[in-house]
Formats: sequence, C-alpha cells, structure tokens
Amino acid sequence: MKTMLICLLILIVAAEAQEVITSSPSTPAIPATTQQIQAEPVGVIQPLGGASGVPQGPHGLQWGALNLEPSLTYRFLYGTGIQSSPGQSQNTAIHEVAPGLALALGSHWTLNYMPKWTFYSNHLFHDTFDQAVSLAGAAAYEDWLFGLSQTYAHTDQPLIETGRQTSLETYSTGLNASYRFSRAMLLELGASQNFTFADRFTNTRDWSTMDWLTYQFWPRFDVGLGVGAGYDDVSVGNNSIFEQYQGRIDWRATDKVSFQIHGGVEDRQFQGSGAGNLINPIFGGSIQYQPVETTTLSLSAGRAVSTSLFTNLVESTDFTGSVNQRLFKRLDLTLSGGYHIARYVASAATVPAGRQDDYYSFNARLGTGFLKRGTIATFYQFSRNASNNSLFTYSSSQVGIEIGYRY
Repeated sequence: MKTMLICLLILIVAAEAQEVITSSPSTPAIPATTQQIQAEPVGVIQPLGGASGVPQGPHGLQWGALNLEPSLTYRFLYGTGIQSSPGQSQNTAIHEVAPGLALALGSHWTLNYMPKWTFYSNHLFHDTFDQAVSLAGAAAYEDWLFGLSQTYAHTDQPLIETGRQTSLETYSTGLNASYRFSRAMLLELGASQNFTFADRFTNTRDWSTMDWLTYQFWPRFDVGLGVGAGYDDVSVGNNSIFEQYQGRIDWRATDKVSFQIHGGVEDRQFQGSGAGNLINPIFGGSIQYQPVETTTLSLSAGRAVSTSLFTNLVESTDFTGSVNQRLFKRLDLTLSGGYHIARYVASAATVPAGRQDDYYSFNARLGTGFLKRGTIATFYQFSRNASNNSLFTYSSSQVGIEIGYRY
C-alpha cells in the first residue's frame, strides 16, 4: 500500500498540464422522479466511476452540431471480504476495462454508452461484461420546458442485499415538464417507468409520478408542495399501490452555504394480501458548505421505501458525508463515509421478513490529471455490513488505482 501511494505521488508531480476537478459519473443517471421513489440495491464493489481530475473545457471530435467524445478507463483493485455467496467471504484481485462514448447533438440531445469488462483472479467469481447506455433530450415551447430520458444498464456484481454476484437488467424511462406561471411560481411534472429483471430473484415493474408546485418567496429561497403516486408489479409476491405527500425547501443561505430538504409520508396498499396499509415517513436532504474555492463539505440524509429483490419491501435510511479538498493546485482529495439502514418488511402475512442490515462505509480517493486529458487516482474503501442474519454479515477492504483518458 505504501509503495503504491509513493509511486502515484511520483507520477503526479511529474505530470504535465494537470487540472483537478470532481470526477464525473460513467453510468447513466436515474431520472430524478425515480430517485425520490425507488432506492437501488447497494453494491459491495463500487461501480467504475471515472478517475478524479477529468479535465474541463472543450474536447472531443466536432462535426457541425455533432460532438463525439471517446474515453477509456482502466481500474485495478484488490479486495478482501467480498461475498461470493451468503456466509462466504473471499479475497480477489479485480481488473476493469471500460471504453466509453459520449455523443452530443446540438444542445438538445445526448447519448452515452459504456461497456465494461471485469476480470476476477478468484475462480469463485465469474468474469463479467456489463454495459450502460443513456439517451436524454430537452426542448422548450413558450413557457414550457420538456425533458425525456431513457436508460438501460446490465450489471453482474456482488450485492449486499443478495450476498453474491447478481445479474441485473434495468430499463428506466423518465418524462418531465415544467411551466412557469410567473417569476415566482413554477409547476413541475414528472413521470417514470422502471423495469428491473434479476436472475433468480424478484423482477419488478413500476410506474410512478411526482409533481410539484413551487413558490419563490425571495431570491435563493423556494418552497414547494408535491403529490406523487405509483404502482409496483412484482413477479413474486403481492403488487402494491402507493401515494406520497411531500413538502420541500431549497435555500441558498449565503454564497457558501446551501440547503435542500424534502419530506412527507407514503401510504402503501398491498393487493390480495392479508397485510394492512404500510404508512412510512419519507425524507431527503443535503447541506453543502464551501468555505473557500478549494474546499467543499457536504452532508446528506434520506429515507425511502422500495421493492426488494426478495419477496418483500425494504425501508432504507441513509446518512452520508464527504469532504473534497484540492491540494497544491494539482491533487483532488475526497474523503467520504456513510451509514445505511435497511429493514425488510413483509408484503403479505405469509411472507417471511425481519432482516435488518446496518451498513457502514469509508472511502478515500486521491487523484489528478496528466497530459491535459488523462486522469489517475488511487483509492481505498472499507465497508462493513452488520445484519441480524449472519449470512449477510461481512467486512471488506478494497484498495486500487484507476487511470483514464478522454479525447
């Protein structure tokens, strides 16, 4: 570990034209309406995220209104305590290779595609080919703004929820529209469709909407009221209908501090089930503080209810915090940690439940840019899941290095 860090620091000092910014995601984003309603399973091995220090500014191949940006990322990590099956933790080296392609057509449409090959040194894990693609577009008509997003992703990595490598296919469609009645009042409409197909686990199809009416009391301070509803269709178990009632506040208190808070209640009804209505508080919020240009601190928390890969629901609560610090004008250091609680709830009187997971994680990442368009980073992650079902309890450490280049 010490030798790796020393070698990385030598490369950083010798790098040319270095510029450090926050890393960008390599997989398609989930529509915002979906994020508020459905929580995703948490992976033991974090998805390939693109090295810190991706240079900003114009790049890629330009033909009129068409802009093409190819990229390539290689990642190596060594992990301990990664579950190959419930109750069985393994050590393994992992190599990941991910070419990427980003296509922009004018200012209205973007298309992103990233395949990823993953190779494990431990034969108890199988090598995988994952891929992710997203299409997003936007248009304006008079006082209306419209947006469309479509994503597809196939992953096959170890998950906390299942305790093993799990093949997942997800299809997500998001539609949104906003209408400004006046300078102060805004209507936001959002709808989403999400399909999740899991090998040997529960498949889910869900449709949902979340609509907001926002009023700006003064610059930097907005208050909104929202109403949402959805339907979850599961391959095993009982389907459910839910309604959500929320309020939210967006407040830019100063040039250095901002708050975003939303919360309310969800009422869920199960079809053909002996279980009564499930009424839950839901919320989300974040605080960001930037005391100086090179330092950013953030805290966030959230609570949501979603379908599980098993035959029940999961109530999840998350608390996270991070610090991003630029060092010596060349290095980007990010420290983050989180606490995640997952409680599995029966969707019917005959469905077993009662499992609860308490998941802790800490991440450290140090990166920089080189040769104007290249990036390099080293990272460390520690995670531990304490479950009342001993088969899903584990403790894992992962350390590695990541190199990327974007044309």
